[in-house]
Amino acid sequence: MTAYDAMVLAGGGARRLGGADKPALLVGGRSLLDRVLAACPDAGTTVVVGPWRETVRDGVRWTREQPPGGGPVAAVAAGLGYVTADRVLLLAADLPFLDRPTVIRLLAALGDAPEDPSEDPDRPDAALLVDAAGRDQPLAAAYRTAALRASLAALGDPAGLPLRRLTAPLHTVRLADPAGVAYDCDTWEELAQARERERAESRREGC
Repeated sequence: MTAYDAMVLAGGGARRLGGADKPALLVGGRSLLDRVLAACPDAGTTVVVGPWRETVRDGVRWTREQPPGGGPVAAVAAGLGYVTADRVLLLAADLPFLDRPTVIRLLAALGDAPEDPSEDPDRPDAALLVDAAGRDQPLAAAYRTAALRASLAALGDPAGLPLRRLTAPLHTVRLADPAGVAYDCDTWEELAQARERERAESRREGC
């Protein structure tokens, strides 16, 4: 398994959930955050950007974006301070169906970094999932750390910026997501659907 770090964005106001603590909500008896952390157990460093929460995962590093509530680019800026690997997973905290095979697939699509980057000028900077509606999922993705740092440095103050400002300049490989691994939970309806899907998948696995 290629060495990598993982960054999980777990802040935000969850306005469509009435301000609920979204990463702590349960699907299949586990919090959304714990389900995401379980998909990347061998990350060298795992950093969660958001308020501290109890998790089943040991060794998680915690930090906050500045200012708190400053948006996803500010969160990435805070998390990158803990990243030392050449590749980093950038993940939302509300992906109940993210799994290890998908993590491996994203890292494989990104590929190994050559010792001399000039030897492979066409190497991708990012590999991300594309959902069934054709939407890029930049928070279900793997990035080259150096490329992410360079794009961030070019933006100046990250507070309040949309994530696409950070990711748009990157050479990106897009992967289809036929299994709906990038399904996220922004509303109570989506959370209910995720719980029903998890129950259905558990019943099939138990047959």
